[in-house]
Amino acid sequence: MILVYIEAREGKIKKASLEALSEARRRADELNLEIGGALLGSGLEAAAAEVFARGAHKAFLLEGEALDAYSAQAEAAALEELVKDARPEAVFFSATARGKDLAPRLAARLGVSLASDCTRLEVKDGRIEYTRPIFAGKALLSFRLKSAPQIASLRPNVFPLLDTGRKDGEVVKRAAAVRPDQVRGRVTEVRSGKGGALDVTEAEVIFSGGRGMKGPENFALLEELSGAVPRSAVGASRSAVDSGWIDHHHQVGQTGKTVSPNVYFAFGISGAIQHLAGMSSSKVIVAVNKDPEAPIFKAADYGIVGDLFQVIPPLKEELKKLLEE
Repeated sequence: MILVYIEAREGKIKKASLEALSEARRRADELNLEIGGALLGSGLEAAAAEVFARGAHKAFLLEGEALDAYSAQAEAAALEELVKDARPEAVFFSATARGKDLAPRLAARLGVSLASDCTRLEVKDGRIEYTRPIFAGKALLSFRLKSAPQIASLRPNVFPLLDTGRKDGEVVKRAAAVRPDQVRGRVTEVRSGKGGALDVTEAEVIFSGGRGMKGPENFALLEELSGAVPRSAVGASRSAVDSGWIDHHHQVGQTGKTVSPNVYFAFGISGAIQHLAGMSSSKVIVAVNKDPEAPIFKAADYGIVGDLFQVIPPLKEELKKLLEE
């Protein structure tokens, strides 16, 4: 079995988890293995149908008072218990903030290795080979894990969703043997950004701004673009964040978040290697910069040499027309 951690918030499953589940099913079919989805918390029975549709044969519902509010310590302990009982060949996570929090904790508890932020999985000689970027995205490393079970996190927006058409499967309910008094830390409050904005790691289109935006008030232009395009988000370079123009959770780069959207728009971003490390795996990169020698153009699929304040208004209108068609 390949076990996949399913991240759910307010009863809704994160798309990144469904991508990891879909990829797990593709590899499991080659290895003749079953797929199990692990959902932690209360009231997640309705979410099981979507887990089956994306490739799971079993849905493990782990319940308990200690799991009602997110706690990395409690969830890692509950997953460790499930892994020791179910004995999966591998455990997959999505490389979201929560997945990056949990995967290494579980690996440490089990005393096994971790393949983090993978962008490709292949089956060779009956074993899974993992590929991930290294050296700030300038090279790719392919390797196999010797320890068991194999623990891996998969980068969001890289692996396509699978729809099996199934709506039912085996549901296994378990009471997690984790008491609230054993948990030393938990999330007590979640504060959403403006309008509950989509996180950049999950966005299919990102409108990102750098020092060329000239000030915090001009990021409203990117917010308007994002508001017009479904499943899009606003990103930023480190210089814009360090200047206090936009919150850190928008930062893309080596010291921010790693993203892989379908389209990445870079407005007024020079293209420092630290920023490229976080967005170079984007499927299409569009750069807008007044400096024709800006390094960002070397990474871009499409480049516009010009003033971003003259480019954004007509771009917004064209995007609206395109979406109306």
